[in-house]
Amino acid sequence: MNANLYEQFRARFPSDRSRTFVEAASGTRWSYAELEDETGRIAACLRSLGLRRGDRVAAQVEKSPRALFLYLACLREGLVYLPLNPAYPEAELDYFLRDAEPALLVCRPKSQSGLEPLARRHRVAALLNLDDAGEGSLADAADSLSPLEDTAACDAADPAALLYTSGTTGRPKGAVLSHRNLASNAEVLKRAWGFAPDDVLLHALPLFHTHGLFVACHCVLAAGAAMLLLPRFDVDGVLRLLPRATVFMGVPTFYVRLLQHPGLDEAATRTVRLFISGSAPLLPQTFEAFHERTGHRILERYGMTECGMVTSNPLEGARKVGTVGAPLAGVALRVVDGKGNALPPGSTGAVEFRGPNVFSGYWKMPERRAEDFSADGFFRSGDLGVMDSDGYLTLVGREKDLIISGGLNVYPKEVETLLDRYEGIAESAVIGMPDDDLGERVTAMVVPSASAGELHPPSIIAELKTMLAGYKVPKELHVVDELPRNAMGKVQKNLLRDRAARVADGAASGPVPGRESRAVD
Repeated sequence: MNANLYEQFRARFPSDRSRTFVEAASGTRWSYAELEDETGRIAACLRSLGLRRGDRVAAQVEKSPRALFLYLACLREGLVYLPLNPAYPEAELDYFLRDAEPALLVCRPKSQSGLEPLARRHRVAALLNLDDAGEGSLADAADSLSPLEDTAACDAADPAALLYTSGTTGRPKGAVLSHRNLASNAEVLKRAWGFAPDDVLLHALPLFHTHGLFVACHCVLAAGAAMLLLPRFDVDGVLRLLPRATVFMGVPTFYVRLLQHPGLDEAATRTVRLFISGSAPLLPQTFEAFHERTGHRILERYGMTECGMVTSNPLEGARKVGTVGAPLAGVALRVVDGKGNALPPGSTGAVEFRGPNVFSGYWKMPERRAEDFSADGFFRSGDLGVMDSDGYLTLVGREKDLIISGGLNVYPKEVETLLDRYEGIAESAVIGMPDDDLGERVTAMVVPSASAGELHPPSIIAELKTMLAGYKVPKELHVVDELPRNAMGKVQKNLLRDRAARVADGAASGPVPGRESRAVD
């Protein structure tokens, strides 16, 4: 049996291939027959470039139906898809291309000339482009070819995608996800959330992230359903299309912004059977306010890049506010103490899980397995949580100080490394502070070097914007005299957060001991 994920999706396509698969914001529709044709042509293009099974295809493109077809074509050809945030500047792309060694880079037309030297430096064999309308050299090359009809034979353990993530130390790590990992999670989520052929998903998430690319699109493909594809989240656009949708997925920021619009009410959401939230904690007040305005109780779930989804509140039954639900079918989850011993309900500890959806390890890092997995095969998530007597998990913190802002991960060490290189800065610490809109806002504390003149926070922020994606750049930057440390010299970020919170509440006369505080939007 061919374990290729695309082949498994194709078995679920509707028998009537004229049914709509995706509709763009412009109103243009692609049927399931056109999905097969488009992916077949792109697959033919990839094959004509000499790409072979297992080669990586990096894509830094805007969201469009054809960008989704590129991903599916990579699956068809047994290639490994590497989605990259369009906001990544050249400095970050340099690392990804060096580490992943892709055979093909697909970029935006406006970026191609600037990326050509980078592609040559890292021996990327081919460079094509695709714009937000799905046009470009990739489309031109594909349209000139006859569509392939076959699908590459793949084993379940063969890699299908490579997504980069990281902890608070070191460079981002590439999580290798197999056809089995992705297929098992797609099937479980389809059943858990009741996806059926008559469902219509309103898709407003990015396509470079697990949530939008795998969770959302895979549920549609596994059910032979349809989706309305918005290029990005836009409150007016979402409210305009909600009456045509049955399911909506979003990050907490989406729900906060919808609640700010007077048009959100029961009438606007009457056709929707399910609202799902993830990628960051959903505040209880957001949950309650949404329920009061619409009558819907948002379903919150939990997962990560390395495994897709692992828990979910139920489709039918109690959705407990503040929890991320119980383990999904096939997932074994436990909360353990510092020695790896399972803890009873009500005890806080480290969250670990095991299942067919969990990746086998990081790209080019086989030596990390002993660190990332327990002896009996449970993945150490780095999150802290507590299970209640009903088996519902509540997340209470992150061991690695990860910041989640607007549903996107920000790793403090990455920002701190750049700040520490800034002339005049002796050291820095980056923390996340609660934010009603973003969930958390990135906040930096910097200590000037002894020889430094007066630091200018807006200038520092401006320089960071040339080196980091916008969501990683601190929203606030405080110049301080020193950072609080414990006896071992480790910066006590909990004290920084507490002090910053008191300042925000007006309970303290100034920032963490320092000369100046400056907020920069």
